[in-house]
Amino acid sequence: MDILGLILLGIAVLVVIVLIGWALATYNRLVRQRNQVQASWAQIDVQLKRRYDLIPNLVETVKGYAAHERGTLEAVVSARGAAMAASGAGVGGRAEAENMLTQALGRLFALAEAYPNLKANENFGALQAELANTEDKIAYARQFYNSAVQTLNTTIQSVPSNLIAGLGGFRTVEFFEAVGGERGPVQVRF
Repeated sequence: MDILGLILLGIAVLVVIVLIGWALATYNRLVRQRNQVQASWAQIDVQLKRRYDLIPNLVETVKGYAAHERGTLEAVVSARGAAMAASGAGVGGRAEAENMLTQALGRLFALAEAYPNLKANENFGALQAELANTEDKIAYARQFYNSAVQTLNTTIQSVPSNLIAGLGGFRTVEFFEAVGGERGPVQVRF
């Protein structure tokens, strides 16, 4: 083998090493991004469970002041049950159930406006403040999750990393978003 052949062989080996290094780095980046999506989803789940735990106490407090508002209370309890049951329904199903629960809670808080004694109740006020704090944490967790999903999906769909994503079995992930008319903040008055 002459010198030119050795140089070409060296260049070919170098190119293969660079390609393998790039493939490994891309695969590891995809794994990190997928793990970030999973961790951020788990954080949403934690905050949603916290909200589920607060709702029964809130409903019981309202019952004492507005027992004849049975329809609103039952809607909140029903929406809570549906949201809890949707935990395995995937991102879209979960988002829809959570949006229904948020709407039901909005109606419950609007109901408090009609009952000054309920509005003045310390327990109701504390629960309402705690739920508002939890809603803020849920909103932040959703934003963080969607940002992680956007990063992963962009990497999966971009050339040339889509080649490694396809070989590695990586798939795009669904965003956690409000659907249809539920977009926008729920008007909750304190």
